[in-house]
Amino acid sequence: MTWRSAGTGGRPPGTPASVAVVIGNPKPRSRTYQAAHLVAERLAGRPADLSVDLADLGAALLDWSDSGVTDLVEAIAASDLAVFASPTFKASYTGLLKLFIDRIGGGALAGVVGVPVMLGGHWQHALAPELLLKPVLVEIGATCPTRGLFLLETEYSGGPTLDGWLDRARPQVLAAASGLARGSDLV
Repeated sequence: MTWRSAGTGGRPPGTPASVAVVIGNPKPRSRTYQAAHLVAERLAGRPADLSVDLADLGAALLDWSDSGVTDLVEAIAASDLAVFASPTFKASYTGLLKLFIDRIGGGALAGVVGVPVMLGGHWQHALAPELLLKPVLVEIGATCPTRGLFLLETEYSGGPTLDGWLDRARPQVLAAASGLARGSDLV
């Protein structure tokens, strides 16, 4: 896991105040990791403030009393934008990501804009982020204003698929993040 403090001074106007990335690939610093960070940076206009590579947590994910994992869950819930990324395993997201998501209570991500991202070896899995990961993020309270992103493993570092998705998704994500922030100021 990596903490970066971007602060508000270097943040471009109209971008989320805090950006988190959660990577559910069992391989540390994987293509999924790189793709998730690229998506977060291209959406927010700057690097993520928090990066959680679940491969680093190991058995701590199974220990419900582990305060480090609890702290990470709380940090994700406090973010404005959270990218959840996974490779496609057996036509779904990984068990590693499921272990982490299970630590997040129902509704705990209220006020967080969630973006589901999945990588896979074939376009046959292109609906996986939309049909499998996005509903789980909504169940735990995230607002998911755009379609989930599926990238072929060969496109993890960018390309026309990502560019086209960003053209459509970025205005929706930023509008949702801005609307949620305005709503919290009213409370």
